[in-house]
Amino acid sequence: MPRRSHGSPKRRITEIIEAAARVFEQRGYHGATTQDIADELGIRQATLYYYFPSKEAALERVCLLGVEEYVERAEAIAARRAAAADKLQALIANHLEPLAHQPAYVRVFLSERRHLPDDARHKVGKLARRYEQVFEGVVKEGIKRGELRRGARPRVAALALLGMCNTATAWFGKDRKPSLAEVVDQLSRFALEGLAA
Repeated sequence: MPRRSHGSPKRRITEIIEAAARVFEQRGYHGATTQDIADELGIRQATLYYYFPSKEAALERVCLLGVEEYVERAEAIAARRAAAADKLQALIANHLEPLAHQPAYVRVFLSERRHLPDDARHKVGKLARRYEQVFEGVVKEGIKRGELRRGARPRVAALALLGMCNTATAWFGKDRKPSLAEVVDQLSRFALEGLAA
């Protein structure tokens, strides 16, 4: 159902990015058009161009929003004074929590970012690597402190954790169960049992 807003310009931009995320999630990048995004919002296509000059620009904004907040929150978690296991569980929760209220951003970032133009893909890729480094850093710190298994390879462990979390985006929410809290708990247990010292 088209949605109209008379809120602040910032709120309007957020609504437009959210609509673009929903359209890209439903139709994929190649199947989506700027007209589809305009229709989702109940506005004219020409009005949409005031906010986004192209479909590529809309996808870039969706992807950047899909990862910028992840990185900021993850870096704050890594900076806490806490055991590595607690940080990893918090990182897993941080990674999965947007599935409860912004699943389109997450799924579009994972499945459609490869369609970005080179410059935008490079910008998004740099943020994604920063995010991977947060996980890797927490694993390294845990090994150094003797909290995590010495034989673990931080880079492999970080990518395995992220792969496990990313796979959850494909099936989470399709059934009523399990809840997000249960998924976080189970994935954290699997990860931490494998990394336990």
